[in-house]
Amino acid sequence: PDPTVEANLADLRALVADKNLDFGVAFDGDGDRIGAIDGTGRVIWGDQLLMIYAEDLLKTCPNATIIADVKASRALFDRVAELGGEPLMWKTGHSLIKSKMKETGAPLAGEMSGHVFFADTYYGFDDALYAGVRLLAASARLGKSVTELRGAIPAMLNTPELRFQVDETRKFAAMAEITARLTTNPGPAVESVNATDGVRVNTADGWWLLRASNTQDVLVARAESESAEGLDRLLAQIDEQLALSGLERGDSVGH
Repeated sequence: PDPTVEANLADLRALVADKNLDFGVAFDGDGDRIGAIDGTGRVIWGDQLLMIYAEDLLKTCPNATIIADVKASRALFDRVAELGGEPLMWKTGHSLIKSKMKETGAPLAGEMSGHVFFADTYYGFDDALYAGVRLLAASARLGKSVTELRGAIPAMLNTPELRFQVDETRKFAAMAEITARLTTNPGPAVESVNATDGVRVNTADGWWLLRASNTQDVLVARAESESAEGLDRLLAQIDEQLALSGLERGDSVGH
């Protein structure tokens, strides 16, 4: 099961509570994706795990490049920079992330999907068991419990990954239209647009993302803000751009 789906972590959360454990980790079926629960039952999402790993790794690899995919929280990129690292936002897809890692010599990279890659003292591939060991090691080296490390991460409001069906023949054309509009005439609310993978739009409220899936006939959206009102405004901007291309955000579909 997908270790980044909260419902799949219910048994782990119950075990952590029942046994009064410090934290728990979950893996997918082939052991290349990690999910985690802290001692209070909070999920530690993929980008939050990267924040913890980066804090530990940058002590021994100062100024290192840390790569995360376009779906990751702004808080991660800000935190890496604050710690003296070089944050790099890259395209979603573990093969794309691995290629960028080799190109840049980055010792750490990861995705919201729970793929985490270490190349400082490991082989640069996504091994969830090793990522679990590194979480334990980070806690020991930083002198803080996993719960304390999770608690220090800024509280943000974000949507889950919103995936909605768009005809395969239309999804890339629609994204090209939306990208063109936002890069030529972004409007007063838009602070910046990153077109690394789809469009990631920064505003005073936070950010929103719209991209075409690499593997399915769906568009993927995500948004993050510090307030519920801000999140609503970001989702309204997504809907506005979709409407201008004759689309709407329908029911979310699975992977």
